[in-house]
Amino acid sequence: MTEILLLLTGILSGVVNTLAGGGSFIMMPTLILAGVPPLLANASNTYAALPGYVSGTVGFWPAIRQHRKLLLPYSLVALVFGWLGAELLLVVSEEQFAQIMPWLMLAAVLLFTFGKQVSALMQGLRGAGIVLWLFLAAVCLYGGFFNAGLGILLLAFLATAGMVDLNAMNGLKLWISAVVALVAVIRFAASGTIEWYYGTIALLGVTIGGYVAAHFAYLIPAKALRIAIILYGIAMTGWFFWKL
Repeated sequence: MTEILLLLTGILSGVVNTLAGGGSFIMMPTLILAGVPPLLANASNTYAALPGYVSGTVGFWPAIRQHRKLLLPYSLVALVFGWLGAELLLVVSEEQFAQIMPWLMLAAVLLFTFGKQVSALMQGLRGAGIVLWLFLAAVCLYGGFFNAGLGILLLAFLATAGMVDLNAMNGLKLWISAVVALVAVIRFAASGTIEWYYGTIALLGVTIGGYVAAHFAYLIPAKALRIAIILYGIAMTGWFFWKL
């Protein structure tokens, strides 16, 4: 039953990530409910999300290609600070991570809920070059440490950088997310921090869900899905605080 639950939840998470983002709110709590310790669940969730980022990048490649001059500098920042974020996770004990995870979930839910307002607020930083690069570095550091909410922060960064083409923004968001997740997964794998069995079942589900959602996205109202994700995220955050 645990395997079936993880597969079904993974499918749902893949659908949600493709349609609106926020699949980590579903996948990571399920891994924890399956008995995976919180720190390992966080690393395993990053592993499970990686194929979705890659397939999404491929799907958005025509839009990404128009901004290919940005790929190298963005990738270098993602590699360095995604790795540092993963290193930071590995020096935190299970007990410490369990203490801070409810706060990370709360931050991720707030970012998901108020993503447009965050983007608008950060627009005021446009033109401050060093600040923009520090912003991207901080986002990638966060993503290497905790995957949930990464997409919203990246969209806020890209809006701050002056981008307005939503397809290009989504494509670059997925590209950077893929680089951050890849380097983090390599580091987690080297340290034995991934629950491979449950994580791979989740990965299969996420991959299936993302593929299906790409073909039937028009059948689900995006606004209704977004509200459902927010409510679920609030419920899970409350549950983690209660456990804490």
